[in-house]
Order: sequence, then C-alpha cells, then structure tokens
Amino acid sequence: MTTQEFRAAVKPGQIFGCTFTKRDGTVRTGAFRLGVQKDLTGAGSSYDRDDRGHLTVWDMHKGGYRTIRLDSILTVSPNVEL
Repeated sequence: MTTQEFRAAVKPGQIFGCTFTKRDGTVRTGAFRLGVQKDLTGAGSSYDRDDRGHLTVWDMHKGGYRTIRLDSILTVSPNVEL
C-alpha cells in the first residue's frame, strides 16, 4: 500500500481499524487514529517517514504512538467504532 492509497482511504483525525504484520512476523489488529498531537515535544522525527514508507498513528487501545510500515498493512477498515 502506498502513502497516497492510505491517505485516500483514511483522513486525519479519523479512527480506523488496521491489520498489519509486525517486524517480528506477528500479525496485529487494532484501532488507530491519524493526526493526534497529544504528548508531542516539538522535536519531530529524526528521519523522513514518507521516504521509508512508515506511518505514525495513535493506538486507541494502548494510548501511545505506534509506527506502521505501509508495505506490511494487510487490511484497513475506515470508520471503526470503539
């Protein structure tokens, strides 16, 4: 999945469901949100996420930021209810 395809399916601030393969090979499903600015320090990322195909999201269940590799996404379900 490309960044453009993902952004067409999910808008900032929207809660969505996503199933993806973690780096260790396990499959993870969860509810996430784009565009969350809670607990930001202002330092920003030390690398360009778009160049590496990474997406930073807020995990709605664990209450923290997570990074998902776009090439590891198996399914995306926009407008998920919690």
